Amino acid sequence: MKITREQALNLFLKRQLLIDTKLQKGKTGILQTIEKLGYVQIDTINVIERSHHIVFFTRCPDYKKDYLHDLQAKDKKIFEYWAHAASFIPMKDYRFYLPAMKRKPKKGSWLDKWIKEHRTLIKKVKERIVKEGPLTANNFKDVKNRKRDPWWDWKPAKLALEVLFWKGVLMIKERRNFQRVYELTEKVLPKNLDTTKPTEEEEKKFFIKRALDALGIATVQDINKYIGISGKLNEWIKNMNDSKDILIIEIDGLKKPYYILPKTISEIKKTKLKSNNKVKFLSPFDNSLILRDRTENLFGFTYSLECYMPKNKRKYGYFSLPILWQNKLIGRIDPKADRNNNILIINNLHLEDKKLDYDCFFPAFTNSLKEFSKFNNCDTVQLNKNIPEKVTCNIKKYL
Repeated sequence: MKITREQALNLFLKRQLLIDTKLQKGKTGILQTIEKLGYVQIDTINVIERSHHIVFFTRCPDYKKDYLHDLQAKDKKIFEYWAHAASFIPMKDYRFYLPAMKRKPKKGSWLDKWIKEHRTLIKKVKERIVKEGPLTANNFKDVKNRKRDPWWDWKPAKLALEVLFWKGVLMIKERRNFQRVYELTEKVLPKNLDTTKPTEEEEKKFFIKRALDALGIATVQDINKYIGISGKLNEWIKNMNDSKDILIIEIDGLKKPYYILPKTISEIKKTKLKSNNKVKFLSPFDNSLILRDRTENLFGFTYSLECYMPKNKRKYGYFSLPILWQNKLIGRIDPKADRNNNILIINNLHLEDKKLDYDCFFPAFTNSLKEFSKFNNCDTVQLNKNIPEKVTCNIKKYL
């Protein structure tokens, strides 16, 4: 079967809950988002609202942070673990992460050596939680005069907590002021949850289906990287293709084969692009963008996060957000929340689609900008002087 690039994009964006989507309101919509995407990545950068909050707001305009907290701490419908990176994951998927938790560090790696050298510390950290209940890293003292690491500058007790978390001995009960609260896994897991360790075949097939459910169509590389904790899935993808559990589909203009679930094929013709689609600002860690090669192949849009670059090498800004308009990435915006003065500062704005219809685009763009400003607890929007005058005038016209 062969489809057009337009059909591929529409299917992908629908599966990512960015077009033609009806989610319930309140925390039910947030849970639906996590369950349909498979995970939502957690990130610490907060020049504006943190990435995971942006991901939810983009799909659920009524999003409140309390919804996320309740789903984790009270309802126990989601949990934290490593998916593509540190992520919120549906609790119903928990058993499929057990193989990763039971996996031993690579022999001779820094983690393997650290664990062997700190067995006593790891044991003592666990014993404190057994005795005292849920604790944060701040409840443990640092070691005086220790050698500092420029990258992972964690005190030994924090690393011990993380080791116990990676091994599945501890879970994150909740977050307090974004700080992880660690608790014994058996006290966090909901009653009657299936915790049967899957067979290798069950595990691998689960992650392949998980990726294809969220992506619609995907290459082998996409499937391998979407939830990286799964490991290499090439062999299992081939087996599932041979058994017709997944099918190959061609996309006009793209050389690599894409895979699709049989049940998804019927959606291709049904998925229509609505003319009144909102402009959406996508987090750099949004599930729809996190596979950079895929973004370039499907959208023809090259993107990298420049906050890790030296300031003099940045082209688009510290934390630029790609702008989604209908089914195209048409540019990027670099906002910063001035929380002391409640101002959303737009440091850079680059519109890269030369065929962009300004009369249709700017009313929708400005409306989204006002909503995004409010979401970041800002009352006003301030445009940097380096933004082209024509663009500035069009924005001010509707602000």
